Amino acid sequence: MNPDPVITPADCADIAELRQLYYAVYGPHYPVALGTDPAEMARLIEDPHSLWLVARCADTGALTASAAIHGEAGSRIGRLEGIAVHPGHRSAGLAAALTEALCAGMLDTGRLDSVYATVRTVSAGPQRVVARNGFRPLGILPNAVDLSSRESLALYARHSTGVLDRRIPVTEVPAPLLPLLRTAESTLGIGYPGVRAATGPLPSAPPHGAAVERLEMIEAPAFVRRRFRERFPGAEGWFYPLHTPNVLLTPEDGGFEVYAYLNRAGGYGSLLTAHPDPAAAATHLEAVTRALARAGAGYVEALVPLAHQEALTAFLAQGFVAGALYPAMRADGDGFHDYAVLSRSSERIDFRGVAVEPPLQPYLDCYVSAWASTHLPTSSEVAS
Repeated sequence: MNPDPVITPADCADIAELRQLYYAVYGPHYPVALGTDPAEMARLIEDPHSLWLVARCADTGALTASAAIHGEAGSRIGRLEGIAVHPGHRSAGLAAALTEALCAGMLDTGRLDSVYATVRTVSAGPQRVVARNGFRPLGILPNAVDLSSRESLALYARHSTGVLDRRIPVTEVPAPLLPLLRTAESTLGIGYPGVRAATGPLPSAPPHGAAVERLEMIEAPAFVRRRFRERFPGAEGWFYPLHTPNVLLTPEDGGFEVYAYLNRAGGYGSLLTAHPDPAAAATHLEAVTRALARAGAGYVEALVPLAHQEALTAFLAQGFVAGALYPAMRADGDGFHDYAVLSRSSERIDFRGVAVEPPLQPYLDCYVSAWASTHLPTSSEVAS
């Protein structure tokens, strides 16, 4: 019987071994700085708002597994990331042991209100690891990342005790979101009593291929960060945990500015916010999404408060589909706001190779139905 592994916080002296571990597990296509960029790895190891743990073989001292919860100043939400177990040490419970140790250090101590994880769906194993450690499914992110090929991810989260009981209620949402709310009710055991469909149809999207105002995309990360901080000195007007904008999109007249995060290595982008307010760019979402797609983002997502009907309606009208719901995501006084994750992919979505555990299946079914309602013609349209 092998002795239990030794689990300790990662140290900067471990970086060379960690890079070897991530290469052994993911190969050369891992699009996350956590396992590839020594400078970023050192910053995360030394970050007081994060926790990175490694497991070593008790007999040899070899580094066999790694995982981290990434937090940030001013936020009480963290991301579980970088779970890696050396191929020679799998099936020993290392991923589960690290995940539980991380949650004990960040959630059970009250440092965070919730931790989320985006889990690969090429096999059921990653879903089982997080599920065994108290994480519950929140939805599906189709085509979310490009590793050696396009992969869909599952969104899971674990909340601190009592957080889900302090959600701030909403009274109505756009009708296309109601099935997702009902799925979350049955899967998570939370309630949306009395929530009704918002009155009035969704606004019509511009005709496909219609002329849109030309957008310039500025890729100067340091400049974009400075500009972003000038525009949004506080947390008001934006909330996208653990994402810092690195690109700015704006029309030639400067009428609005859209701040986004673009990850070319992973082939995805996130729309963070807009100035002077998100509504200013709502009618230009098609142009914004196309610009990011041309830059290599085959998947674009947005995180929208469930209470913000205007923003939700604008995204839905532009072909975005809600695939996940994150309850109690943002603290506000004594309560918490729910958020919806909406996405659009410029590449063909293919779920045939996806491995889905039973708790996640209702979200996949819900997404497929919502996508069909958004992108497939109705019988009356076909007849005409």
